[in-house]
Amino acid sequence: MDLPQRPFLALGLRIVSAFLFATLLVLVKYASQSGVALPEIMFWRQAVSVPLILGGLAMAGSLHRLKTQRLASHGKRALLGMTNMIFNFGAAILLLPAEATVLGFTTPLFAVVMAALLWREHIGPYRWLAVALGFLGVLVIAQPGSHVTSALGTGLGLLAAFFIAIINYQIRDLGRTEEPLATAFYFAAFGAPLAALALPFFYSPHSGEQWLVLLAIGLIGAVAQFLMAASLRFGAVTSVIVMDYTALIWATLYGWALWDELPSPMMWLGAPLIVVAGLVIAWREHRLGRRDAIKEDTHPELRA
Repeated sequence: MDLPQRPFLALGLRIVSAFLFATLLVLVKYASQSGVALPEIMFWRQAVSVPLILGGLAMAGSLHRLKTQRLASHGKRALLGMTNMIFNFGAAILLLPAEATVLGFTTPLFAVVMAALLWREHIGPYRWLAVALGFLGVLVIAQPGSHVTSALGTGLGLLAAFFIAIINYQIRDLGRTEEPLATAFYFAAFGAPLAALALPFFYSPHSGEQWLVLLAIGLIGAVAQFLMAASLRFGAVTSVIVMDYTALIWATLYGWALWDELPSPMMWLGAPLIVVAGLVIAWREHRLGRRDAIKEDTHPELRA
C-alpha cells in the first residue's frame, strides 16, 4: 500500500539526517585515530541501537510496532548495509570529512547507471550527460597518479555510494509496509551479530573517552538511520536525496575545527561538478515522474 506523500516533512527529516550522518563519520574517524579498530566501531554502531529502540518502545507500550512479516527483506537490507558500512567508515577514516562526503554524492550517478543496465530503463541525454559530468568531478578530486588523496579511500567512498544507491531503494520498498523504527531496529538486530564475529580478533581495552565516542556513534547512528528511513517513507528517493548535499557544509566545518584541515583546491573544483550532476538527475527524475503521473491520470488503463 502506497503511503500519502509529505514532501516537506521528508525534506526536513533528510536535512537533519544528513547533519547526523556527517557527525557520525567524523566520530568514526576520531575513534579510529584514537586506536579503536573498525570492526569494533561497526559493532557498537549497531549494538547500541538495539536496546535503545527496544527500551523506548517498551516504555511507550509500543513493541507491536516492530511486528513484521518481512524478516528476509530486513536481513538482506542488513547484509548490504553492513557491507556498505565497511566501505563508508573506511573512506571516512582515510579521507578528509569533506572528501568522503563528496564521494557519497555520486549515489545518484550510480542509480542512473543501474537503472539502465539492470532494469533496462531508457536514459535520455540529460541524465547521461549528468553522469559523465559527475564522474569527471570524481577524477578531478581523486587526481589519479597523485598522492594528494588516498586512492584506497576514494575507492571505498565510491563503493559506499554504489551500495547506498541500492539500499535507498530497499528502504523505500520496506517503507511501504514497515515503520521507520522497525527498519532501523532490524538493521541493528541483524547487523550487530555480523560485526560481533570479528570482535575476538580486534577488541582492545578503551579509555573512558573512547567509550563515550563509541556510545555517541551508536546513538547518533540510530537516530540518523531512523530519520533517513522516515524521509524515504514520506518522500520519493529522487527528491529527498538532494538534501544530502547539505552534509558537505558540516563535513567541511568539522574538518576545519577538529583537524585544522580544509579540502584541496581540486576538491572545490570537482565537488560542484558532482553536486550539479546530482541536481540535474534529481530534476530530470522529478520531471519524468510528473509526466508518468499525468499519463496515468489521462489513461487509467496504464496502471494495470
